[in-house]
Amino acid sequence: MKSSDSSKAPNPLRKTRPPAEWLRRLERLLPAGELRCDEATLDAHAGDKWFAAHRPDAVVLARSTATVAKTLRFAHEHGIPVTARGAGHGYVGGCVPVKGGLVLSLARMNRIREIHPRDFVAVVEAGVITARLQAEVERRGLFYPPDPASRANNTIGGNIITNAGGPRCLKYGVTRDYVLGLEVVLADGTVLRLGGRTHKNKTGFDLHRLFVGSEGLLGVVTEATLKLLPLPPYRANLAVGFDRMRDAVRALHEILGAGYLPSALELADAFTLEAAYRRTGSDRLRGCRAMLIVELDGQERSVRGEVRHVRQLVARHRPRFVQVGLGPDACEAVWQIRREFSYALRDTGLTKLNEDIVVPRSRLEDLFDFAARLQKKHGIPVACFGHAGDGNIHANLMVDFRKPGARENAEAALDELFRQVLAWGGAITGEHGIGLAKRRWWPLAVGPEVRELHRRIKEVLDPRGILNPGKFLEMEAETEPAQPRGRRAGPRA
Repeated sequence: MKSSDSSKAPNPLRKTRPPAEWLRRLERLLPAGELRCDEATLDAHAGDKWFAAHRPDAVVLARSTATVAKTLRFAHEHGIPVTARGAGHGYVGGCVPVKGGLVLSLARMNRIREIHPRDFVAVVEAGVITARLQAEVERRGLFYPPDPASRANNTIGGNIITNAGGPRCLKYGVTRDYVLGLEVVLADGTVLRLGGRTHKNKTGFDLHRLFVGSEGLLGVVTEATLKLLPLPPYRANLAVGFDRMRDAVRALHEILGAGYLPSALELADAFTLEAAYRRTGSDRLRGCRAMLIVELDGQERSVRGEVRHVRQLVARHRPRFVQVGLGPDACEAVWQIRREFSYALRDTGLTKLNEDIVVPRSRLEDLFDFAARLQKKHGIPVACFGHAGDGNIHANLMVDFRKPGARENAEAALDELFRQVLAWGGAITGEHGIGLAKRRWWPLAVGPEVRELHRRIKEVLDPRGILNPGKFLEMEAETEPAQPRGRRAGPRA
């Protein structure tokens, strides 16, 4: 595929119009109070929670799709950059308005419009908090499985444009698998209704899925129709400690090889567990070199039987301990330890560079061995934990940026990590996206023909390039280094 001339054209975003002039015009178009330019609001919307910031010229606090459409139509006409924003809890700078202009916040569009128990469907606005939706549907005996760890803070719209995952992805799949339909506003203000509310639909292209994982570059999601499942009536889990990561990985493979598909299979390494021990004081974690968390759900009788058999399977691999949690309260006690991992790494005082890499499951043991070699070579602790059941491991480089040359050393370690992951047939991001943080490695991860296809799709849907500019699709992303990450350890993962 040949490179298009348009990819080399000057950036169409215009900076010549004085902000005050277009702000006054935009304010007249929108309902009172939805356009804000005060210092506090600009600062609050200057970046995501864990990445570098860049203040916009103004913030639109949209309460309706009509406001979103009017804002984008105006911005398209005048070449004004627009960065859509949900809760701002991203890891990769996806909602940092690096070109200024407008931040378009969807946080006030937070209505659950419908939960239909017989259709197994929920219709929600983009600003609905994920945990709130889950609580509402579970009260009706329904289940929305995607469970990113920061679900108490993140929004459905943010989950959709990053295709968010979580521990339950192993059994239930990621956000994409639950999106039946979308309301999307294009860059020129056109409002589209894509997909539908049926669980099967083969009417033309799956256009609604084009916007899932699109990182705000193709359109703004304002409403979603989501698939629900029956709520599993019972759950149980096992937390299993080991002296060697090799034993933990082999126990994981044996569980899957025996025909079980747990709702979650999580692994954590020695550095992570030592930090968690210091934070929680849990005696089980003292001296533990690896931990496996296995969760099962379904009918109570069958789950109890599966737990007994899984316990027998892991016993073959010389565990230090096996803690069984039966029922929701006991399960939550185990997951509470897991939720402390990121906080515990933050307690070290080091900066946590959280990389959400994915490797084929057969490479899990190789990955943990490679992380140990990387740590030894560069003198940077590497804390690995995460969703081992689907190969999605959070490899956290723990960097002391006070040391001379620390940034260059960290970048060299990341280069090696990503190159090795790709050599194994893996991916440089499984959940967080490319954004700003990984744009340096975008050309390494994706071939030129596929990058060009991305750019062509972008040009069709956003010909003036106003949506989330400055991110990985721009040509300079192939030569510029990643933005520096100066904040300390980020949110839960």
